Amino acid sequence: MQWLHNYSALGDSLGLTAITVSIPIFYLFWALAVKRMKGHIAGLTTLLLTIVVVVVVYGMPVNVAISASVLGMLNGLFPIGWIILTAVFLYNLTVETGQFDIIKSSISSLSPDRRIQALLVAFCFSAFMEGVAGQGAPVAVAAAMLIGLGFPALPAAAICLVGNTPPVPFGPVGTPTIMMATVTELPNSIVGRAIGLDMTILALVIPIFMLVVVAGRKNVMGALPAALVAGISYAVTNHLVSQNFGPELPAIFSSFVSMICLVVFLKFWKPATIWRFPNDSDIAEDSTHRYSAGQIIKAWSPFIILMIVMGIWGTPAFKAWVAQELKWFITIPSWPGLDGIVYRAAPIVAVPSKYAASYRMDFFSAAGTAMLISAMLSMVVLGLSPAAGVRVFKKTFNQLMYSLITLTAVLGVGFLANYSGMSYTLGLAFATYTGMFFPIFSPVIGYLGVFLTGSVTSSAALFGKLQQVTASHLGLNPLLTISANLFGAVIGKLISPQSIAVACAATGLVGRETDIFRLTVKYSIYLLLFVIVIILLQAWAFPNILPKIAAVMLTQYS
Repeated sequence: MQWLHNYSALGDSLGLTAITVSIPIFYLFWALAVKRMKGHIAGLTTLLLTIVVVVVVYGMPVNVAISASVLGMLNGLFPIGWIILTAVFLYNLTVETGQFDIIKSSISSLSPDRRIQALLVAFCFSAFMEGVAGQGAPVAVAAAMLIGLGFPALPAAAICLVGNTPPVPFGPVGTPTIMMATVTELPNSIVGRAIGLDMTILALVIPIFMLVVVAGRKNVMGALPAALVAGISYAVTNHLVSQNFGPELPAIFSSFVSMICLVVFLKFWKPATIWRFPNDSDIAEDSTHRYSAGQIIKAWSPFIILMIVMGIWGTPAFKAWVAQELKWFITIPSWPGLDGIVYRAAPIVAVPSKYAASYRMDFFSAAGTAMLISAMLSMVVLGLSPAAGVRVFKKTFNQLMYSLITLTAVLGVGFLANYSGMSYTLGLAFATYTGMFFPIFSPVIGYLGVFLTGSVTSSAALFGKLQQVTASHLGLNPLLTISANLFGAVIGKLISPQSIAVACAATGLVGRETDIFRLTVKYSIYLLLFVIVIILLQAWAFPNILPKIAAVMLTQYS
């Protein structure tokens, strides 16, 4: 059996089809923002509704729709769910052994100001984690750390989602940018330069925007110097690395430089007024307790170990060694009921082509496994017995159970949207009905792609070629729309059900996904409008802002 995509299935009308297949998206927005439905219920019901819609509208065979959903749900459990489970487990180990009290004190000793702590953890440290791990780990670890420092759960989740935006195209190890380069058949370095310019601008804005999220507009100025140091040091490093060394290293180098610069700056500067949350617990007692350098290093050792292990795990050489020598993976090269059945159609491809479907569980090379190994090494350093470690792991699993259900459902929706053609219908509708105003909607496509799939990499894979072809057809620089897709996509992570589920799991807000969504959706809209303005300036006011990149591209690909 073969089933061909039909992007204009209803009355041969692309617009009518796009509106109809958008029903599950509108439902999910309604379920989270209006109905305030628990995340796992909203996710599961959205998955069921999506199956019904694609079967009725596209005529997708029921068994094929179910197969695509199951494949997505399996990917939700591994590798993504595995990362979240092991990341929170590592954090819980530090709590169980009492080491997080020392970590909390060491951060508080730099500054008891909540704004400064947010910059250190949710911007600098989270960006490093994004560079080496990605896939939910940065938000999970950083949010858990902020909770441990005494941040209220809801603000902690929102702060981490906002702070974890500039490094995303370059983490883990440049994967989203490399994916975009792959689907558009452009060199990694050229695409990296284009999105590197956008992320340089975003890095200047996000630390200041974080202060608004943390403390409100009236309390920004008191911590503005610290935000400028963190943002400028990150932006300058990001620009230099992305323009000269490709997409693999900007997030890692930039976050490390930003953290060092901010820590050094805090040795010479303190905010005039210490800002805390209303009814915040007094942490003076923590800051007055003096710990030795050895105690502080031991307390931070799980995260030091994590950074070292993740740094090794993220290298192409290590991944190649695992694949060739260890071969600890399970491969289903042809996913039953899906592979060889679904075919993509024009104008997405020139001629109908098979939409391959497979599953591979690279257990040893997975980021979650690196986290587990880091946790096991940390247990040795912290002196925690295996029995106690097993008890903490069970506790962590119970804590995350409903979030894992949400993740599996959301990934099921994302995969079904891809294999049914829903994602392509929506992308084509934007391209068809916007014309020369396409630069306005180009980042919106990336934004919606992440909402649908939960992944900037997936958004790039879905819409990268569409962005390139549409721009060429309209006489625009394809690099403008390609980078705009990634630019909008990183903002979409603020409202991605997958990202929200991760944040809920890490902050103990399981079942309160709607509260986070209602809070972050407004931030995402503000930032998306900012992104659109930047893209319009690049398209119309400064069309030669990427002259060297455009020249290379046109020489090689005209």
